[in-house]
Amino acid sequence: MTPVTGTPVCTGAVHLGALSMAIERLEPEVGRLRSWAAVLGDVLMAGGRLLAVGNGGSAAQAQPLTSELVGRSCNDRRPFSALALHSDTSSVTAITNDYGPEAVFARQVRAHGRPGDVLVAMSTSGRSPNVVAAARTAMTTGLTVWALTGRGPNPVASCADQALCVDADTTATVQEVHLVVVHLLCTFLDEIVGCGAGG
Repeated sequence: MTPVTGTPVCTGAVHLGALSMAIERLEPEVGRLRSWAAVLGDVLMAGGRLLAVGNGGSAAQAQPLTSELVGRSCNDRRPFSALALHSDTSSVTAITNDYGPEAVFARQVRAHGRPGDVLVAMSTSGRSPNVVAAARTAMTTGLTVWALTGRGPNPVASCADQALCVDADTTATVQEVHLVVVHLLCTFLDEIVGCGAGG
């Protein structure tokens, strides 16, 4: 029997089908992610830092990225410096109150970022004003900026040194692919720097 449109079975099949197609489109980006991991490994091993920004679901996904760098992704290794800039609620609320929501990440990038550090700017729409402002600030202060967004072109991608734009119709699918990207980046990084080294 064919499921009625809108039933959980149909909705689930559509969702999984869209995710499967988006994952297939990600495959050509694996080499780029490995090259990002190599750059990031050099930065972190030299004492640099990764900063990550995003709103809502993208904020939630910034934290697995930073936590796997400070903690670990595979086996034990030295901890690396990584900050998700939404997670300090006192700074977020103070900056928003005093400078407005668009400055909430940019001011923290200026405070914590140093030339040579890396900013990962995450936005499913690619249009979040506070993420755009963070990316622009990072570029002007000498950070390397990588964008993870939905379909390009978009303003966040245009403010980055490199952008991985997920070709998908829904926010949910974009975010699911971004989480795969985070896990691949962290896995490649640990392979490159050597799990167990310097732990």
